[in-house]
Amino acid sequence: MKISTIPQIYRNVKRWTEILSVLSKYGLADWISRLNIDFVKDKLKDRDGEALARHTPEKRIRLALTDLGPTFIKLGQLLSTRPDVAGLKLADELKQLQADVPADPPDIVRDTIELELGQPIEELFAEFDDTPIASASIGQVHCARLHDGESVVVKVQHSDIENTVREDLDVLTGLALLAERVPELAVYRPASTVAEMGRVLRRELDFGREERNLQQFCSRYESDPTIRMPKPFTDYCTARVLTMERIDGIKLKERDRLLAERFDLEEVARRGAKLYLDMIFEAGFFHADPHPGNIVLLPGNRIGLLDFGMVGRIEEGLREDIEEMLLAISQRDVSLLTSLIVRVGDRPPDLDEGALAVDIADFLGDYANQSLERFDLSGALADMTEIIHRHRISLPPQTALLLKTLITLEGTGKLLSPNFSLMELLQPLHRRMLMRRLSPQRQMRKFMRFYVEAERLAGILPRRLTEILEQVQAGKFDVHLDHRGLAPSINRLVLGMLTSALFLGSALMLSSTVPPLLFPDNAFLGFEKISVFGLLGAILSILLGLRLVRAIGKSGHLDSHD
Repeated sequence: MKISTIPQIYRNVKRWTEILSVLSKYGLADWISRLNIDFVKDKLKDRDGEALARHTPEKRIRLALTDLGPTFIKLGQLLSTRPDVAGLKLADELKQLQADVPADPPDIVRDTIELELGQPIEELFAEFDDTPIASASIGQVHCARLHDGESVVVKVQHSDIENTVREDLDVLTGLALLAERVPELAVYRPASTVAEMGRVLRRELDFGREERNLQQFCSRYESDPTIRMPKPFTDYCTARVLTMERIDGIKLKERDRLLAERFDLEEVARRGAKLYLDMIFEAGFFHADPHPGNIVLLPGNRIGLLDFGMVGRIEEGLREDIEEMLLAISQRDVSLLTSLIVRVGDRPPDLDEGALAVDIADFLGDYANQSLERFDLSGALADMTEIIHRHRISLPPQTALLLKTLITLEGTGKLLSPNFSLMELLQPLHRRMLMRRLSPQRQMRKFMRFYVEAERLAGILPRRLTEILEQVQAGKFDVHLDHRGLAPSINRLVLGMLTSALFLGSALMLSSTVPPLLFPDNAFLGFEKISVFGLLGAILSILLGLRLVRAIGKSGHLDSHD
């Protein structure tokens, strides 16, 4: 742990105490769960009175995050989008996380809105409902009506949530640094994971980002009469207040009501899937949370999208890699899919590519006999993510978010129509992918990028070569070597030399009876006139020698012949 983190720990000592208390409670429950003593397992209980030790480890993690409060709940929800890091079981369990955050009192909400927008509530809105329709970890949502009669919803950030998030992220960063020192946890790269999720959480604290997302989506799809997205009202938006059009419809999770209203669910499923595929593979940005609670249906089978806080963006190179990955799955191409996973992901140093290829071959074999219409894409992506997690490969955040979106999208489609197949809709897209890659426009863009890089290289290469030749001629050309892993060996060598010198010096002092002496007049058990410093030096050198032998033995290189 760095010295610079000590002030953070001291400043947040109360929160550290609360967090460590919760973690120790659930850690103890995890240890107790391994015992076969029933009466001991019933000692620690959750909020509902159930024994913690009888829950699965994944559920205990979810309960611990719930006890730790809104920031940890939000981070758990973000981690649920990274099954490549957390694993499928934990990611699925974390999807159940719900922030039970009390709403701010009406006077605080009104103060926040008036402070942000600079006007009294009465001048801003003709009507404002003080009772929120929802309250989540970051903010709460109120219904309102503008003076021109427009129905809107107002999303207001919770009071002091920024300080709470900052303090909790400080603590999480400290915990991640400690976890980096535990070999079992270090493989999950806790520091980088917390840093990434901290960036996502800070972005969610800026409602201005969600406003810009809405503007971008509305601009792209404003001419499509089958899709409706909430229009933001810029004059009523700040970083802590977001005012947008209210869309009243029937949510997809209310399937019985949708059937009663005679919606064509099969057509809606296909249209919605095509919309998301267009967002992902044509626009390069997409609504990243297509679960049934965020999609509503309007009269005429119109699709309404809600909650644009989580949006994915993918650049052209990454999008092409993902397209190839989906194509490799559909064509059961083992070598291509293996090379793509290794190229796209952050691979560990000890990755066994042979074992990965075997797992990929088994994975594709499981889906080889499925027809295109019945191909279970969500199951295939989930199994592939599990393989990636097993081999400790970390995908780029946007890739992991996209895979999670596709899995959720197919699940939502099957909720509407059991015969829905996302892979079937991807087939025409594959042909368009190929045509786009071979298009003259794309080749021209690639050539222009190459030309710019080549021009830059041509401009700096002669000067760099001249500088190197001048340094060689002047005898000032240095080659710096980075020796990795030599520090422990050098330390042992120095310790061995010091131990040898100490032992030889102590032996000389003992043989020369250098004062002060033990037993100078009378012998004790046959010993007399023993140099005190010589004896102490000899004992110390023996202890250092034993420690050195133990360190060499632990390193595994004591008898190595490599």
